Amino acid sequence: MPAAPPADTPPDPPGPRWTSLARPVLLPVAVAVAIGAIFIGVYLSAFHAPVARDLPVAVVGGAAQTATVREELAGSPSGTFEVRAAPDTGSARAAVETGEVFAAYVPGERSAQLLFAGAHGPAVSTLVTDEFGDVARAGGLTLTTTDVVPASAQDTRGLAVFYTTFGLVLAGYLFGIMSWQLAPGLSPGRRLVGLAAFGGAGGLAVASVVGAFGALPAPFAGVAALVGLVALAVGASTMLLVRALGVLGSSAAAVLFMTIGNATSGGSLPAEFLPGWLEPFSRLLPVGVGVRAVNGLAYFDGDGVATGVVVLALWAAAGVGGLLLVERSRARGAAARTG
Repeated sequence: MPAAPPADTPPDPPGPRWTSLARPVLLPVAVAVAIGAIFIGVYLSAFHAPVARDLPVAVVGGAAQTATVREELAGSPSGTFEVRAAPDTGSARAAVETGEVFAAYVPGERSAQLLFAGAHGPAVSTLVTDEFGDVARAGGLTLTTTDVVPASAQDTRGLAVFYTTFGLVLAGYLFGIMSWQLAPGLSPGRRLVGLAAFGGAGGLAVASVVGAFGALPAPFAGVAALVGLVALAVGASTMLLVRALGVLGSSAAAVLFMTIGNATSGGSLPAEFLPGWLEPFSRLLPVGVGVRAVNGLAYFDGDGVATGVVVLALWAAAGVGGLLLVERSRARGAAARTG
């Protein structure tokens, strides 16, 4: 029997063919280029020429002494320091130890002392010792420096706090995406059980690794709880964005947590070194809030811990609550279509 003749190939539909390629070809290009441009723009804004703004410092003495130091610091870039008066050396030292100020200047008759916290990182230490060294020389004084809150000897570059926190930001972002990729049909209840397991296991794992290196002088349980909350906040928020926006949701999470969050975390430089439009993100996004809380737990008498717990819990609750609302809305839509 002879083979049937091949069917005629249908003619191409009228109109330009490029429109059929817009979503599968051009949309990924546009999204990827936009993310790259945002990444470069944010990081250049934050780090191309960082200058501190309103960095709180204390001066021991009366109003006249404080005014003199403020005038001497006027040669620094405008707005670098916020100079406060401290009644005595003890209160100034306590302000440095709790993170209320970054340094305290104690002038004397022939010499002056600078109390600072090396745990804020080498950039802050260099800035305050250089600037107050100039102040002391202008007054004919010899400056001695005292690091009252040194960073861990096992953390010579001052990056342990950042990596401790950011590890589960990255993991939370990946978990939020993989949760849908590997099990798109999983029930909301089981999905939330997985989220809780991720937060708990992640917190314990990170605290164990950090403890093994001895790079962070903070209690095991505190580190595990804080970074576990960071994991829940980022994981739940990413799950919500992916569920609500699909592929664009994962891109939005990448920009929010991996780009803006990372750049404003305070892990490389404190938030006071960020430009004005970026600084608020440091106090709102899980990365910056987590970094400050972990740093406060390790070095500064719990500074930022209570605020961090509240903000991170709100992020996690918003992510979970939003996810449940999206699921309920879609379930009602599906029931209406089949009813």
